[in-house]
Amino acid sequence: MTFVYGLAGFLYILGWVFKKPAAGQLATWVSLIGWVGNTAGILMRWVESYQLGIGHAPFSNLYESLVFFAWTIALIYLVIERKADNRIIGAFMMPIAFLAMAYASLKTGITNEIQPLIPALKSNWLIAHVITCFIGYAAFATAFGISAMYLMKQGRDQEQVGWLDVARPLTLFIFVLLFSRVLLAGNWAMSLIIALPICLVFYIGVFLARRLPEDFKNRMLAMFPEPAILDELGYQMTLFGFLYLSIGIISGAVWANSAWGRYWGWDPKETWSLITWFIYATLLHARLMHGWRGKRIAYLSLVGFAAVLFTYFGVNLLPGLH
Repeated sequence: MTFVYGLAGFLYILGWVFKKPAAGQLATWVSLIGWVGNTAGILMRWVESYQLGIGHAPFSNLYESLVFFAWTIALIYLVIERKADNRIIGAFMMPIAFLAMAYASLKTGITNEIQPLIPALKSNWLIAHVITCFIGYAAFATAFGISAMYLMKQGRDQEQVGWLDVARPLTLFIFVLLFSRVLLAGNWAMSLIIALPICLVFYIGVFLARRLPEDFKNRMLAMFPEPAILDELGYQMTLFGFLYLSIGIISGAVWANSAWGRYWGWDPKETWSLITWFIYATLLHARLMHGWRGKRIAYLSLVGFAAVLFTYFGVNLLPGLH
């Protein structure tokens, strides 16, 4: 399903850039086919585990969790597309599902073999904990894509100068460098080789995009939902993800008590899950209690999803029980 999701993302982008409704309609059907195939793959793997005498849900290792992550993103996106009646969001969501599947399929060291569970994982809480956490992660990924659309729609005050003009590119470089290091299991040299050209290409693209004719940029952004709709949709997805992440953390604590005799042990995954929870709790508090809207909430959503990625991938480099 990797290339099916990739094709769907390509068609969504094609429909957006060239204003081809037929491409967007085809992308929806391709996404649905990919999701159905992804569903069938998960169910077949589940059945196969029982046929091998192992018998557990396919959520027990990095490969299986990435496949389920992609499945959940695709499902949430298809529901949102129907609700919002706008296919441009797919240009920002389906590439994330594609990258999750591609990383699961192509990353060296990730096994796709069905393996027996260690004793601590043999619990009925496994399904509840993993499913709720990854529904939350997928909702946050969706909020991330919507926040990126909001920031593109609203643009940036061209007269604004100051420390943000330096901090933003520096922050991007540091994030890409650290994330590359996580994916490459601590290889700083290769991470630097990857991070530099990625950031260079990104800022060349930004430089060129700012010099596109204004009427062309306006036509591109006119296809986005209105900023108020994006802001509200991003908030709804954040609230949805926060609810499921909270349930995931609670179910994980109950599971930990049954497996290791304690509810909380400050394992790196537990710690960073809590940090992620606090970031999104801060976002929701700022919106509900202080009336934050727009760019401030969008930037907090980006920070929150960066924490999600580190919780998912980064802590794997640290010693722990997960």
